[in-house]
Amino acid sequence: MHRRTIIAAAPVLIISTLVSQRAPVLAQPASPVSGSEGGALYTYDSGEAGFFTKTYFYDTASEVVAFDAQFTPQLAEAAIASLREQTDNPITSLVITHPNPDKFNGAPAFQQEGAQVIASEATKAAIPGVHEYKKAAFVGMGMFTEETYPQQATVDETFSESQTIELSDGKTVELSELSEPGVSSTQTVAFIPELNTLIVGDLVHHKLHAWLEGGIVNGQATPTIDDWIADLQELETTFAGEPEPTVYGGRGEPAPLSVAVADQIAYLQKADQIVTDYVAGLEDKTSELSSDKAGEHYAAIQAELEQAFPDYAFPDMISFSVYGLVNSKL
Repeated sequence: MHRRTIIAAAPVLIISTLVSQRAPVLAQPASPVSGSEGGALYTYDSGEAGFFTKTYFYDTASEVVAFDAQFTPQLAEAAIASLREQTDNPITSLVITHPNPDKFNGAPAFQQEGAQVIASEATKAAIPGVHEYKKAAFVGMGMFTEETYPQQATVDETFSESQTIELSDGKTVELSELSEPGVSSTQTVAFIPELNTLIVGDLVHHKLHAWLEGGIVNGQATPTIDDWIADLQELETTFAGEPEPTVYGGRGEPAPLSVAVADQIAYLQKADQIVTDYVAGLEDKTSELSSDKAGEHYAAIQAELEQAFPDYAFPDMISFSVYGLVNSKL
């Protein structure tokens, strides 16, 4: 991937725990890099209330850059409150890594803190369509009303291909837009040189089952496993070096770059094969995937992936999201 530096100031099955009142996990320092001379990285995990979505905060010791905004403004406010247990430094930027609602719905809470919301041009362009698709799904399930679903997020600053955010004391955050769709229709990753750290959104779910819905394109879930794998390979090619960077995904555990890439590719290839074989095995019963029996089939696919990856967390993620991958095989 060519890297150019620019200096610049749901689906039918979504469970109610996404908006439950269960207490989220409080932000904790990310121990591999916290306290280094390059600054500190703090992690907020929503817990089951928000599908274990992580918001990261890079604290330079003078200012903070946040990455991904949580599913609701209320969860975003909780993330910000947990940051305040660690530092009083102002949040100057929020980076949206890709256009899924758990990455952008909480953006207004960060804007109220004075943060500029930054996203690629492609992510900004995708947000309205994703917002309408997800709003219709959640309102249709009765989890929100038209009035209570989060308002569509706005983006303050966009970039194409790459951008370097200049921070206090000469520190930087390097944003790169990957070449192919990943977990969604477009993917941004952020490299923090001072911490040798990569923030990659849901491109990586290390040791946690992946979201298999695909990007929302023209009002339809559109998974592209081969493109997701290509992005992972691009990530490794672009950022490989010594010492090896640590990858922080939108869910799951941090991992060295080579491990994160290899494990995620293996997972995606296995998931794709399981779904392909399962759909083919239904033969003349594939119409059940569009009926009230669909949930039974998604649960059966989940059981196969659980068996293939017994040490992976949150297996219910599969049955919530696999409809997208299943439909792509029909």
